[in-house]
Amino acid sequence: MGNPSIEAAIKLEKKRAERKLKELNTETNSSNPVVGFFNRAAIESLKREKERLEKVEEAFKALDLNKLKSCFGFDTFFATDVRRFGDGGIFIGNLRKPIEEVMPKLEKKLSEAAGKEVVLWFMEEKSNDIKKQVCMVQPKAEIDLQFESTKLSTPWGYVSAILLCVTTFGTIALMSGFFLKPDATFDDYISDVVPLFGGFLTILGVSEICTRITAARYGVKLSPSFLVPSNWTGCLGVINNYESLLPNKKALFDIPVARTASAYLTSLALTLIAFVSDGSFNGGENALFIRPQFFYNNPLLSFIQYVIGPYSDDLGNVLPNAVEGVGVPVDPLAFAGLLGMVVTSLNLLPCGRLEGGRIAQALFGRNVATLLSIGTSLLLGIGGLSGSVLCLAWGLFATFFRGGEELPARDEITPPGDDRYNWGFVLAVICFLTLFPNGGGTFSSSFLSQPFFRGDL
Repeated sequence: MGNPSIEAAIKLEKKRAERKLKELNTETNSSNPVVGFFNRAAIESLKREKERLEKVEEAFKALDLNKLKSCFGFDTFFATDVRRFGDGGIFIGNLRKPIEEVMPKLEKKLSEAAGKEVVLWFMEEKSNDIKKQVCMVQPKAEIDLQFESTKLSTPWGYVSAILLCVTTFGTIALMSGFFLKPDATFDDYISDVVPLFGGFLTILGVSEICTRITAARYGVKLSPSFLVPSNWTGCLGVINNYESLLPNKKALFDIPVARTASAYLTSLALTLIAFVSDGSFNGGENALFIRPQFFYNNPLLSFIQYVIGPYSDDLGNVLPNAVEGVGVPVDPLAFAGLLGMVVTSLNLLPCGRLEGGRIAQALFGRNVATLLSIGTSLLLGIGGLSGSVLCLAWGLFATFFRGGEELPARDEITPPGDDRYNWGFVLAVICFLTLFPNGGGTFSSSFLSQPFFRGDL
């Protein structure tokens, strides 16, 4: 049994229209002129619908699999079996040459035989613990229709992207004001917040440019980018959709890695620039004051302290520059870098169509990526029930707004390569260190001891 095809659905609609026409034709002789008028109008509408369905039926006519099978051979893909799938089919066999040589040649032959453009996918399917190579063929018109139905590159899409951008700028500015001194003036706000605001926008801008360049290199169309506003970090990242097919697993891996890796590196660069320009770790002249609790639950800082030794004074106070009732002085640019790492790590979670979910699909396949997505959603749900508003909000967003999986790449057989597995592991470690809950936090004397701050801030 194949999947229900568009052609079959069109035939059902056509039969429904014909049946309705017959019913209305029997009622046109009604003595009531008003009823007759509306019946004639309905008949004309149904006739136009029937004509439109006939044209669409011709455009979405199912492919003749017997005719297509003759296009396969020893010099491209040797097909041993075929089964219907939608309006196309799945041909089971094995490749005889590299995919980059086979795909354009075979696609041209199949399009000529079908009398319309077709799209190919090369994949592996498992049956009775045996892996088989398959070539899936579908009419290009149906794939274009699928992308058209979910397309965000529309006037409303761009308007929505602009509105979300303006909203996010507002939440970043609002969030920035939370970290000022209680008696801060407007001038203090400008001098303290502008570096944070500028740093955050720099991270978003650099990651967006890198993503667009990488997608263009692979010939992948991207939708407008939508910023996700948040009153906790100012912004929870950038999301967009793929509006064309991905050529291979390398593209599925490289595009999200371009965004996340560039965001991490830009965040690190901003932090180092801040420390070098200040000449110290005490925040400089225009420091923002962050409550110590923001730091001690961060495993990355705990690990750094474990390596370089406790960051404390002679009395054992962790973060000794903390000011009672105000917080820990941090350079705005350095804080922008820290927020950038946190936001990037949230988007690296292997859930749905977040960047981490796309990377998982490229490295481990759709089945494993689905299991990781379910597990991540459950963990975020548990975190939300434990009292974390961020876990609850991000879990709901990732599950319901970015759930599901990407369409398969056209080449699902060629592996992404060992280098990409290594980079994926590095990114996973950074994400883990940044987000994983750590009850011990930063410490003053022994590892995993409870943190102590002057004034119990």
